[in-house]
Amino acid sequence: METVEYLIVGAGSAGCVLADRLTEDGKDSVLVLEYGGSDRSPWIQMPSALSIPMNMARYDWRYYTEPEPHLNGRRLHTPRGKVLGGSSSINGLVYVRGNPLDFERWEAEGAAGWSYQDVLPYFKRAERRAEGGDEYRGGDGPLETRRGLLTNPLHAAWLEAGRQAGYALTPDMNGFQQEGFGHLDMTVGGGRRCSAANAYLRPAMRRGNLTVRTHALATRVLFEGRRAVGVRYRRGGLFHEVRARREVILCAGPINSPQLLMLSGIGPRHELAVHGIDAVRELPGVGENLQDHLEFYFQVACREPITLYSQVSLVRRALIGARWLLASDGLGASNHFESGGFIRSRVGVRYPDIQFHFLPLAVNYDGSALAREHGFQAHVGPMRSQSQGWVRLRSAVALDKPRICFNYMSRSADWEEMRACVRLTREIFAQPAFDRFRGREIQPGAGVETDEQIDAFIRDKAESAFHPSCTCRMGRVTDPRAVVDPQLRVIGVEALRVVDSSIMPSITTGNLNAPTIMLAEKAADHIRGAALLPRAAVPYYTAARWQSAQR
Repeated sequence: METVEYLIVGAGSAGCVLADRLTEDGKDSVLVLEYGGSDRSPWIQMPSALSIPMNMARYDWRYYTEPEPHLNGRRLHTPRGKVLGGSSSINGLVYVRGNPLDFERWEAEGAAGWSYQDVLPYFKRAERRAEGGDEYRGGDGPLETRRGLLTNPLHAAWLEAGRQAGYALTPDMNGFQQEGFGHLDMTVGGGRRCSAANAYLRPAMRRGNLTVRTHALATRVLFEGRRAVGVRYRRGGLFHEVRARREVILCAGPINSPQLLMLSGIGPRHELAVHGIDAVRELPGVGENLQDHLEFYFQVACREPITLYSQVSLVRRALIGARWLLASDGLGASNHFESGGFIRSRVGVRYPDIQFHFLPLAVNYDGSALAREHGFQAHVGPMRSQSQGWVRLRSAVALDKPRICFNYMSRSADWEEMRACVRLTREIFAQPAFDRFRGREIQPGAGVETDEQIDAFIRDKAESAFHPSCTCRMGRVTDPRAVVDPQLRVIGVEALRVVDSSIMPSITTGNLNAPTIMLAEKAADHIRGAALLPRAAVPYYTAARWQSAQR
C-alpha cells in the first residue's frame, strides 16, 4: 500500500500552490493526483491562443449545464481545466484580486480570519509583478503578472470614454482603488502563460518529496470511521489506493470537489440516498450555493481598420505564432484584455457590481464564432448575482459527469442589473472618445432599448464568464450550509480539507484565479500549522458618495 504524508487531489490553481508549499522544506512526502495530462502545448502556453484549449476535450472536462430555465433552456458550456495547472492553464489570464469589501463580506459570512487585512499578505506572497511590488502588490512571488502594453489606440479610447462618462481612472485595480477604468493585469511572464503549473508546480517537481501522477481519476475518499485515510483512484483502466498519514486535500475545483465529496458519502443525505451511497457525514451544503458571473458582449463596428480583425487570417495567425515561438513576444504574448473597468450600477451600491473587459475585436470569447468585420467589444456583467445553483450527482460512477445548474437570472434584481449593464455600456460607447471609431452597434443592436427587448436579448445571448464557485462554502461550524470551517477542514470529519474556489462563501468581484491562488497560499500555512503572515494595515477605497451618487 502506497503511503504519503499529504495527498492532494487535483493539480489546478490551488493544488499546484499546495504541492509547492507543502514540499518546500523537503520533509513531507506529497502525492498529487491529476486526471489530465501535460500542459506543454503551445496552445496553452501562448497567451493569445486562450480560446483554443478551453474548447479541446484533451484539456477541458467538457461540462455543460442542465437547460437553464431563465435563458431559453440553453445548455451553457462550463469549461474546467483537465490538465496540469487546471483552469489556470485554459483561462483568459486576467489577474483580478477582487474588491477589499469582498473579503470583509467573507468574514461577516462566517469566514473568520479572511478579512482583507488577513488575505492581502497572501496575495502579495504569491505575486511577482513586472512593474514591481508596493504596499499592495507583490514583487518576488512565484506568480508573474504584468500590464498589457495598450498599443492599440482603442484601449486609449475606452479609458478616455470612461473618464468622459464621469467615472474615475484608477492607477491599479488590484491596489488601493478597484473602482474605475484602467489597465488590466495578466498572468504572463516572459511572453508565456504563467499558470499555477508554471509558477508553482514545475519548480516543485524537482524535489524528491513530490510526486505528480497524471491521468489518475480520484473516485472516492477512503475513511476509517470519520477520518479520511486515503483515496481510491483509477489509472490505466485499473483501480489503485493510496493512503495519507496526515491529510487528504481536495483541490478538484467547484464542480469536481463537491462531486467527489458526495461520491465519498459526504453531502445532502437525500442526494446520497438516491444513488445508493452510504452517508459518512451529512452536510447539506455540499454542491449547493453555486455562483458564477454571467456576461454578454456589447459589440460595436469600427470605422477604421485598426482592430485585431486584421490579424485573424490564417497567414497572419501563422506569423503571430511563428514570432511567439521564436521570441515569445508580439501579439501572441498578450491575452488582449488589456483594459477594463469596475463601476457601480446604481445609487446605494457601496462598491462595484459591474465589470468590463475591453477587447479591440468583436468575437465570441470562447472562439465559437469568428470575427466577421472590424469591431470592438466590452464584456460586461454583474458581479454579485443573487441567483444560486447547484452541482449534483448523475450517478454513483465517478466518470459520469455531474449535473450542473446555475439557475441564472432567477431573481428579479439580476434582471435590473443586466438592464443597467446594457444602458451604462451604451452610454460609455457614445462618448466623444469613440466618435472617430464608432460604427453601428452590432450587439445588442440599436433596436434593443426597452426592458422587454433587453430581457429577450439577455435570455438569448448571455454567456458564462467561467467563474463557478462557492459549492463547498466556508463558514462557521454551526452554519448548516457550511462545508468547511475557516481552516478549510471539512466539518464533522477528520484529516480532510477542501482548497479551491468552491470554498468561497460568496463570489468575488472579478476573475477568480487570483483569489483562488491566494486562498491556497493561506491554506498552506493552516495545513502546516505555520504562523500566519502579519495582517496588512492598509487603507482601501470606498466611494464617498455611494449612497447618493452612482458615479
